[in-house]
Amino acid sequence: MLAALDRWFKVRNSGSTVPRELVAGLTTFVTMSYIIVVNPLILRDAGIPVGASMVATILSAFFGTLAMGLYANRPLAVAPYMGENAFIAYTVCGVLGYSWQTALGAIFISGVLFMLITLFGVRQWLVRSIPKSLKQGFTIGIGLFLTFIGLMTTGVITQSAAPGVPVSLGNFGDMNVFLAVCGFVLMSALMAWRTPGAIIIGILVISAMAFGISAAPIPEHWFGLPPSLGETFLAMDVGGALAWGFFSVILTVLVMDFVDTMGTLHAVHQAGGMLDENGDVPDIRKPLLVDAMTTVVAACLGTTSAGVYIESATGIESGGRTGLTAVVTALLFLLALFMAPLLTAVPACAYGPSLVVVGMLMMSGAGDMNFKSMDELLPAFLTLVLMSFTYNIGIGMTAGFVAYPVMKILVGKPEEVPAGMWVLSAISLLFFLFYPH
Repeated sequence: MLAALDRWFKVRNSGSTVPRELVAGLTTFVTMSYIIVVNPLILRDAGIPVGASMVATILSAFFGTLAMGLYANRPLAVAPYMGENAFIAYTVCGVLGYSWQTALGAIFISGVLFMLITLFGVRQWLVRSIPKSLKQGFTIGIGLFLTFIGLMTTGVITQSAAPGVPVSLGNFGDMNVFLAVCGFVLMSALMAWRTPGAIIIGILVISAMAFGISAAPIPEHWFGLPPSLGETFLAMDVGGALAWGFFSVILTVLVMDFVDTMGTLHAVHQAGGMLDENGDVPDIRKPLLVDAMTTVVAACLGTTSAGVYIESATGIESGGRTGLTAVVTALLFLLALFMAPLLTAVPACAYGPSLVVVGMLMMSGAGDMNFKSMDELLPAFLTLVLMSFTYNIGIGMTAGFVAYPVMKILVGKPEEVPAGMWVLSAISLLFFLFYPH
């Protein structure tokens, strides 16, 4: 069997070994398995049933990661994205008031469009046209947005009763708030000690503490058959999402997945020394097609856009170089289906800190921003602050797309605007003209 696996995935040709690939797959799963808990609980705020959403999350991750291993032969894990789930839950359903079925319809449409434009090479062309400064703004802005959500979810920050003051500090005498702070400190410490699976360990420890002091109800069963998928399977409302008023949502989903997937693909390939001689991701169409197909499958199952996870770099650092790593991760996701009773009982004080930690990690690119060039800084600044202060990721991203060519024109450098950016700017201008209020 080891010889067969070696031949199928070209393990030795990639400078790895089968045992090393198996360990890498386990490492990737442990590092990113928090998504099994966090994604359904975020989407719960959109009205999506937690049990069915958890099954949809796991099956989407299983499908995408398995396809990444068998078809693209890459050591990359795929699952519903953080950031996209927050956009659907807190902006599309929370602020705009659309149903989660219509939101999933938008995810389905965007997935189909991803497949088409990937096959024709348009997706690659548009993403390559986005300047580095805006990509940095996207990442930092989403990180701030997730941090704010995590702080609100845990009660560390609450809505203020004082006139003119939108938020205030929460009650630290509340045991759930105290446990949330402990969770953040624990996860951060474990990451500082380079402990694999720091986030999921933190979630499990704080959950156990919450159960132990009765701050959260103890689940009656820890293991069992997975919940039914019937409430979300093929529940998306594609017709409702085709309404003109939903254009901005589909645009935002498309743009977010553009940036996330391309940036992550390049980062993890660079971490493993797997870029080609030109510094590009080799045969990039295969992983992009897997990403697109998984987004379509995710919408059909009942969850949001999926793509490559940056946590895949942990498996690559452990020696994973082929699709065998991804196959191992996929099988572990499938096994997680039978842990539904335990996973769905996790309290907010346990999973909320993970949002803050992920947001903190997404701030890492702030030091690389160009603060000396106003035509690069202003669009990126507008992007990250409007994401957080309007509580709407889409507004921040599209504002950056509009501002970038405008600033280049004002400083006399229109030739520095790539052709694809003019297209994205025009589409974003439509976003603001027709944005639903």
